[in-house]
Amino acid sequence: MSRAKKINFSQAIIGGMSTRILHRVLSISLLLAACSPSAVATPTVTMTPVDIATMTRSATKPPTETPLPTLTRTPLPTETATQTPAAVVESLEATVIVNLLSCRYGPGPEYLYLYALNEGARITLIGQTGGNNWVWVDGMNKCWVNIKYLNIDGDFKTLPVVYPDHPAKLPRVAYYDPTTVLSTTRNGNEVTVLWLAIPVSPGDYEKPDMFIYIIEVWRCEGGQLIFDPLASNRETISFIDEPGCTQPSHGRVLVQDKHGYTRPAEIPWP
Repeated sequence: MSRAKKINFSQAIIGGMSTRILHRVLSISLLLAACSPSAVATPTVTMTPVDIATMTRSATKPPTETPLPTLTRTPLPTETATQTPAAVVESLEATVIVNLLSCRYGPGPEYLYLYALNEGARITLIGQTGGNNWVWVDGMNKCWVNIKYLNIDGDFKTLPVVYPDHPAKLPRVAYYDPTTVLSTTRNGNEVTVLWLAIPVSPGDYEKPDMFIYIIEVWRCEGGQLIFDPLASNRETISFIDEPGCTQPSHGRVLVQDKHGYTRPAEIPWP
């Protein structure tokens, strides 16, 4: 082979190899460019604001979940003011509004009669029991009347509590012995008291239907301690005494005749 032909053949081989090498280099370059992280940067950037906004909204608490100031249980000043007891007054004036009003030795309708007050009479009230609607009338012979038969210039509950024995007392007599309480039982709210019989002569009755026994009971009703003077001609009585009072319930039994009352027999409370 001539020298010129050898040279041309070599150049042809070198040229073919260079072309193939160039193609491979370009292919590798394109492949590396496709795998570069910069190629996926754009979709990541566009998704980020949506994800952040969604997370921010879900993490924020609604304003309604914040406790409101009105839910605080703070006692109002008026609640304290209504519990303040009224000031005690020394006396009150009143007018009798019925034809003849019985004024009695004790604060109830079954106590002995003392005298009557005429309609229109002006009287002075100086005390109460603290547990019922009877008031103590001032005068030479002090006695008790029911407020429903009076026009009172004021609130009778502001009068001082004077019964029992401070200073309003029942007249004592020595004609009969005091009774003795034999038993006191309770069945739920019902209390039953049994005492010793004290016979009273019919000649010592104030009137034919007079009750021999007066049972003075301070019992609980509706959360309030009330004074309830009961009467009986038998040696037993039952009444209701509810729970819920701050002051203890108590009571006593007295024997009465037309002259007055025996010493009381205290009721042992069940």
